[in-house]
Amino acid sequence: MGLCTIKESTKDEEDLVWKGIIKYNSAVIHLKQDVPSIPINRVLKDTEDNVIGGINCILYYCWNTMYIDMLWVSENYRKNGHGSKLLNEIERIAREQECTLIHLETMDFQAKDFYIKNGYEIFGELDNVPAGHKRYYMRKIL
Repeated sequence: MGLCTIKESTKDEEDLVWKGIIKYNSAVIHLKQDVPSIPINRVLKDTEDNVIGGINCILYYCWNTMYIDMLWVSENYRKNGHGSKLLNEIERIAREQECTLIHLETMDFQAKDFYIKNGYEIFGELDNVPAGHKRYYMRKIL
């Protein structure tokens, strides 16, 4: 087999790894799109065109799922339904794209209760990640 080395990958090498896993996966399941993932990002702006919040998501190529990478609303605008508006928008897009599931991670000091209020449920937890805190894995079945 010989000696192997591990190095930081180039962009071309990253693409090669993606192509390899896509080829493997496509032998087992039908792929919905030609690219591994599609970013679905939205911002919320005030009347003066200032960004007051946003949501960054990833639509995965074959799983019929969307992953919420982050959702943020400026402190001055929290508790006014703006986060729910952002969630509703990406849920609408997810349904249009025939997604059956949206999932995310949040911390005990972040927005667990907000997501529960919006119909998400906890399906996993990690204790002490980071130290002294809990990470929640949440989902919403569409």
